[in-house]
Amino acid sequence: MTVAERSQQSTCTVQIERRGGRGKAGARALERHLQNTPGVHNAEVSFRTGSARITYDGNVTAEETLKEVVRDHDVSVREDTETGLDDVSTRSELRREAVFVGLTLAGMVTGLATGWLDGPGFLMWAGYGVAYVFGGWYGLEGAIETLRHQAVDIDLLMIVAALGALSIGAPFEGAMLLFLFSLSNVLQHYAIGRSRRAIKSLIEMRPDSAQVVRDGEEVTMPTDEVAVGDVFVVRPGDRIPLDGVVEAGESTVDQASLTGESMPVPKGPGDEVFGGTINESGSLEVEVTRQAHESAITRLIHMVESAQSEKAPTQRLIDRLEQPYVLGVFGLTIAAIALPLLLLDAEFTSTFYQAMTLMVAASPCAVIISTPAAVLSAIASGGRQGVLFKGGEHVEAAANINAVAFDKTGTLTKGDTQLTDVIVRDASPISSAVSTNGQLLAVAAAVQTRSEHHLAEATVTAAEQQSLDIPDADGFRAVAGKGVRAVVENRTIHIGNSTYFGTVLADRTIDGVGTGLERLKTLESEGKTSVLVAQEIEDSVHVLGWLAFTDTVRPGAADMISELRALDVDHIVMLTGDNERVAQRIADEVGIDEVQAALLPEEKVASVEELVERYDTVAMVGDGVNDAPALATATLGVAMGGAGTDVALETADIVLMGDDISKIPYVLGLGRKTRRTLTINLAIAFGAIALMVGTILLSGLSLPLAVVGHEGSTVLVSLNGLRLLGYK
Repeated sequence: MTVAERSQQSTCTVQIERRGGRGKAGARALERHLQNTPGVHNAEVSFRTGSARITYDGNVTAEETLKEVVRDHDVSVREDTETGLDDVSTRSELRREAVFVGLTLAGMVTGLATGWLDGPGFLMWAGYGVAYVFGGWYGLEGAIETLRHQAVDIDLLMIVAALGALSIGAPFEGAMLLFLFSLSNVLQHYAIGRSRRAIKSLIEMRPDSAQVVRDGEEVTMPTDEVAVGDVFVVRPGDRIPLDGVVEAGESTVDQASLTGESMPVPKGPGDEVFGGTINESGSLEVEVTRQAHESAITRLIHMVESAQSEKAPTQRLIDRLEQPYVLGVFGLTIAAIALPLLLLDAEFTSTFYQAMTLMVAASPCAVIISTPAAVLSAIASGGRQGVLFKGGEHVEAAANINAVAFDKTGTLTKGDTQLTDVIVRDASPISSAVSTNGQLLAVAAAVQTRSEHHLAEATVTAAEQQSLDIPDADGFRAVAGKGVRAVVENRTIHIGNSTYFGTVLADRTIDGVGTGLERLKTLESEGKTSVLVAQEIEDSVHVLGWLAFTDTVRPGAADMISELRALDVDHIVMLTGDNERVAQRIADEVGIDEVQAALLPEEKVASVEELVERYDTVAMVGDGVNDAPALATATLGVAMGGAGTDVALETADIVLMGDDISKIPYVLGLGRKTRRTLTINLAIAFGAIALMVGTILLSGLSLPLAVVGHEGSTVLVSLNGLRLLGYK
């Protein structure tokens, strides 16, 4: 594709109807239908996720045109407002599938136990009948749809193989195959349901209405009806409904949900605010710059949808190989029946018997069991260590990670602001009033008890932890984003940043301000947020000292980075919405290779995509809503379970339930161990198939020996996989 073509390339995710079964053949047919549409470069369709991800040339076609193409293929298109909201039907279908799995297992066990105990024949066959009906239900549904599209896939092979096993007197093998198939169906459906709830939690961050100023009065309007240029009012504690620019008022805004910044950001006239973020201290009048469907939080929702609907490379490889493999097994079985009958005039019964033996031997039972035997053991092992894998594919993905990207706040750091420095100014002419760090902290805490700012909370907490006597304060006043003042023991105390002392107190003589501001610069160069504490005396102000705050690094973060390097991780990077100085300080402390700071969610996604281009496989570790698109885009998304937001937990592939980042090397180590186990298991499984098929074709391996070989390889790979339960 040329540079010009690439510049016009667009991507959309069309929400489509969801269908039972796996619907692979129908999905591939719709993909072909879309790819034949002028202007479409690529299409990936999944009826299980209910999405079609389409890459197209915006100069040739449009999203609405593509939706019409989907409808022309007899597939319903759902509107964006329907995304993630059908939880009732999803849970109902999941419960139905789970019941089918239970009935399949019960029937299989009943049939096996009855046969072992030489019980009534009707009871044994009734048990196997239940297992075959309920275990093969979704496979049969998928097989019928596959045949309707004039194709074959692995679902059809499993149904035929199970019936073949039944026809030659091996009903248990067929029942086991169907049980594993139905269990896989349930696990996949469960994972998709969690992804839908992730989208729903994002949607719930979007306010439904805004207080719009019309003719001097405030009118409540749905956000979808607010136009660019309208002005809305947002009060303290409210969530900002739309993107815009502050027209009047001053406040601080908690943007952690969008940018991941550890501290609220001061906002005043001319500053940009984003829908979905939380206004903290003051009232704002904001002019709308983007309509609801173009807002930052809406783009965030679409990014998560788009990233989750894109197929993984492994899945695409399986899709390409599936039909040739199935056709090969069917062709081999048919040849085993037809050739002896046509060329050797063989007896039909013995020939059919040998062909069914061949199909059982060639069926992927051992191959299918080898993967869950290892992966489910790894998942169980992870659960014991407080690591939640949301699916087996994520265990395998962890084995191949070459680079790791970390969010900062709440991931590498604790995510809570703490007071780190309390320093009294030595040269203050009124140092006798505040002569120790403890006295300075007590006075500052007295002023800050009236504030809800995060720095104020950290100040008061530090004073309480030191059991200081905090005096009373009166006449509290705050200037949003700059500072505060109050009267403490008949002394007016000011606490503020450099802007506060340069603007609010600009008409005063400030003793020691030069020294104080130099110290603030030094502290800020260390990645700390800092403020001056001063006392007002008549018409002048005297600096008493300064305070500094920071977001502290999690214990063990540096050791964790070292362990990742020992696992041969090529590159470790920090992606954060915080400022570069704060980020670089944390990176230097823990030993990270690269820092990318001041990133918005879409920029984090772009950074992850660029890392994937450089290193092929990338793990992203985060905890906030702003991390969700990057978590979904990365090869492997890892979320902090305790501190993480709902959407991060739902979007991630792996959750660290105890917020223990030392488990990240464990995750990658377990993945690598699982990969080695899978390699051995697949070698055993395919080796056994090749050996049995070759023996059947060359010397007529008997059914009992084929069953021994089949079951022996199955047991062997299962036991080998169970060894992962002991991984530490």
